[in-house]
Amino acid sequence: MKILFIADPMASFKTYKDTTYAMMREMSQRSWKLFHTLAGDLSVQNEYVTAKADEFDFIGAKDKYDHAWFNVLSQQQCTLNSFDAVIMRTDPPFDMQYLYATHLLTLAATQGAHVYNSGQAMRDFNEKLAILNFPELTAPTLVTTRAADIREFLTQHHDIIIKPLDGMGGMGIFRLTLSDPNIGSILEMLMHLDSRTIMAQRYIPEIVHGDKRILVIGGKVVPYALARIPQHGETRGNLAAGGKGVAQPLSQRDQQIAETLAPELVRRGILLAGLDVIGDYLTEINVTSPTGFQEITSQTDCNVPALFADAVEEAARLYGSPV
Repeated sequence: MKILFIADPMASFKTYKDTTYAMMREMSQRSWKLFHTLAGDLSVQNEYVTAKADEFDFIGAKDKYDHAWFNVLSQQQCTLNSFDAVIMRTDPPFDMQYLYATHLLTLAATQGAHVYNSGQAMRDFNEKLAILNFPELTAPTLVTTRAADIREFLTQHHDIIIKPLDGMGGMGIFRLTLSDPNIGSILEMLMHLDSRTIMAQRYIPEIVHGDKRILVIGGKVVPYALARIPQHGETRGNLAAGGKGVAQPLSQRDQQIAETLAPELVRRGILLAGLDVIGDYLTEINVTSPTGFQEITSQTDCNVPALFADAVEEAARLYGSPV
C-alpha cells in the first residue's frame, strides 16, 4: 500500500495525542509506503493533480517533545492517482486556500485518485451546518447574520451557546444567558456588526458530563466515545480548551445517532467522521481532521488506528489499484 498524507508539517505534530501520527504509526507497522505533503504543495501539471511529496520512514517519537520521529527518504513529484489512498488531514480553519485544495482533490478524484475524505464532502459538509440535515437529532438551533435574531432566540431559550461557523478547538464559542451584561459586546465581536453568519443552539446542561466525540470509520461506529469534560468554570469541553478526555462506551442514544448518520457519511465519500454529541443531541459533524484516536485507544481495548487502516485497505480493495 502506498499512502499520501496531506497534513500540516510533521515536525509540528504533538505526537502524544495527534491522530494523524497514530494513523501513520499503524500503517508503518503494516509496512506500507508513507508519503507526506502540504496542501500548498498540490498543483496541476500536464493536466494532472500532483504533489511535491516526501517519502519517509516512521521512526517513532522517544518522548512527547521529540520532533525527529520521521526520516525523509526522498522528495518526489507524484500524481495523486498513483497512490492507493490520499488522506486529507490538514487542520482547519477552512479558509480560501483550504477551499482551493478541496477543488484540486475533487479534480484528482475524476482522474482516479482515492481521496479521504473527499473534496466534495469537505466542501458540502460544513462541520457546524451539516447537523441541519438531521433536525430530529439536534437541540433547537438558529443560523443567522442578525444580532436581533440571536437576542430573540435567547429570550425564547434563556440559556444558549453561540459559535462561528469556521472555528475549531472551541475557539469563539460563548455561552449567553439573559442576565449576561456583555451580550451586545459579544454579538458585535462575533458577528462583526451583522456581517458574519453564526450558529446559536440551546444550552445543553449535560455538557458537564462531557462533549462526546463519536467516531464513524468506513460506515462502522467505533464502540467507544471520547467524553471531553470541561474544566471547572469552563463551558467548552474541547481538549484544546483544557477539557479532560475520558473514553466511555456508547450509550443507546449515541449508537442511534451514529448509526443514523453512517450510511449518509458513506454515500458522501466520508471515510472518517467525528460526531459531537452532548447529552442526547448531535451538535457537530467533523470531517476535516477528526481526532480522538490516541485517547480512545490508550483507555480501552479498541485499537482505533487499526480500524482506520483496515477501512483504508478495504477501500483500496474495492476501488482497485492506482493508475
